[in-house]
Amino acid sequence: MIDSYGRKINYLRVSVTKRCNLNCSYCGAGTEKCEDGLTAAQIEKIVRAFAVNGITKVRLTGGEPLVRSDICEIAKRISGIEGIKKIALTTNGIRLAEYAKALKAAGISAVNVSLDTTDREQFRAITGYDMLHKVLEGIDECERVGFPSLRLNAVLVKGRNDDQAEKLVDIARNRKIDVRFIELMPFSSEGEDGKHIVTGKEILSRFPFLEPLNESSASEKNVAKYYGAESFIGRVGFISPVSEKFCKDCNRIRLLSDGKIKPCLGNDTVFDLMPYIDDENMLNEKIRQAILSKPMEHTFSCGYAASHGMNEIGG
Repeated sequence: MIDSYGRKINYLRVSVTKRCNLNCSYCGAGTEKCEDGLTAAQIEKIVRAFAVNGITKVRLTGGEPLVRSDICEIAKRISGIEGIKKIALTTNGIRLAEYAKALKAAGISAVNVSLDTTDREQFRAITGYDMLHKVLEGIDECERVGFPSLRLNAVLVKGRNDDQAEKLVDIARNRKIDVRFIELMPFSSEGEDGKHIVTGKEILSRFPFLEPLNESSASEKNVAKYYGAESFIGRVGFISPVSEKFCKDCNRIRLLSDGKIKPCLGNDTVFDLMPYIDDENMLNEKIRQAILSKPMEHTFSCGYAASHGMNEIGG
């Protein structure tokens, strides 16, 4: 479906839960005690309606999606929906080694793992848990299982982990893994004043040998700028929503874990689908309204203070 600004909206991010088994400082308080909200059947019904309205790619997010025991059932249900061509997953990696094989069998073809540091003590300070070894095991298992796409997402914060760029880039140098640096966004006290942001340009300036690559797909062109070098097996990407807006090419919309649609990550407008969950015509109508209401751009650079934590909207 085409929104009011001529953008083709074909990418749906589905937050399957607010729960998380980490407590990352820039994301929002993690908890495993709240309810998930949507059932697997309800998620399937809503995604099916989105597919009717032009969605072809779905990414499962959280919170942490792997805290749901039925995550593979959710993936399998979505993979059976006509029109859905790709299902991806973003995870903190804690339970990834356990789930990787089953996720691939359920239809997941791409996995993004959040990894902000390779240092054990830094990991503990950022996430609240001494679990770096679990994340690394999950990444290894994804490689062993053979996911077609495996990416690491890193958020660098000044004075906290901005010394990790070189070690993270080395992963892309030595392994068939894309390492992507995502700018800190205003979803916590660290991100609201902008003082702790490490921009993509700042990071790239440390690696003058990296050269821009031609993006292999339109979805990548919309979000990440990729770089590589002759000796690199993987790629290095930069996602810079604060310093270099890509709103004019944004093709995504978000479904929150409570059944609300959030048309834009940097805007507080939401549409509640739950009153229409059993009315196919009204469900489709509300989805169309939400897509048409997607704003021209986010307001991160204008003192935006989020009403939702990152754990509620899945990024």
